[in-house]
Amino acid sequence: MTFELKILGSASATPVLARHPTAQVLTADATNYLIDCGEGTQWRMLEHRVRPHHLRAVFISHLHGDHYFGLFGLLGTMHLQGRTQPLRIVGPPGLDEVLVAQARASDMHLGFTLEFTPVNTEIHAVVYEDEHLTVATLPMRHRIPCAGYLFTERPRRANLLKDKLPAGLTPAQLARLAQGEDLEADDQQPGLRHADVAGPAPAPRRYAFFSDTLYTPALADLIRGVDLLYHEATFLDEHRERAGQTHHSTARQAAQLAEAAGVKRLLLGHFSSRYKSLEPVLLEAQAVFPTAELALEGLTVNL
Repeated sequence: MTFELKILGSASATPVLARHPTAQVLTADATNYLIDCGEGTQWRMLEHRVRPHHLRAVFISHLHGDHYFGLFGLLGTMHLQGRTQPLRIVGPPGLDEVLVAQARASDMHLGFTLEFTPVNTEIHAVVYEDEHLTVATLPMRHRIPCAGYLFTERPRRANLLKDKLPAGLTPAQLARLAQGEDLEADDQQPGLRHADVAGPAPAPRRYAFFSDTLYTPALADLIRGVDLLYHEATFLDEHRERAGQTHHSTARQAAQLAEAAGVKRLLLGHFSSRYKSLEPVLLEAQAVFPTAELALEGLTVNL
């Protein structure tokens, strides 16, 4: 099953040429999930060929504009394109009120249902589940209520091992084995257990999204060993005091948390507009976590 992250935007609040506000798309088995929706996200989706009607759910971290100002426009476009299936929106309390007020002021009547799930941004709890994944909140420490999200793939079935399959199995029997079923004995052949012809099931893949937050080492316990961590790195460590004042993190702090959590890959994002070159941000993180990467627009990570 596909488990893939695409970066649509990774800038912070002040506009910068060639950088865009926070937005990401996680794809699980051809189903898309939007993570934050900064201004202009639907244009980034067009540019990177992400189809809005394939969106199953939207996850908003907090109500600062660079993380959700693109949402109402995206909803309007989906309405104009004839969407009818419901859309789940997960985010902090108050987001639903903003969307209702915008719809009332513009006299917009969507042709599909919005299903809103308010989240408690101060706890770690499951807030969404479907056949592909489970999503839990990660409590961020920002100036307003803010949640990160931990996306965990549903357990996958073990793959059949060709060298252990007996000859003569029918397509129907192979399909049953692939679904994890055992075959009962009959006049043609003895019984066959799925466990005897399959390898170990692959471990569920996990992605952790850290939105705007103060450096919070305790969060390492909630994401230990994840396949991929996106952590905001708004400032360099020389501006650590400013990071604390604005409730953000530095590149070094992001790398320190990734190292403490034993994550497999680290992406840095939400870069301050003061940094015209992002190389110092990357080098600062790599001094602690050598394989750290920049979450640049258009980057696609397959897990």
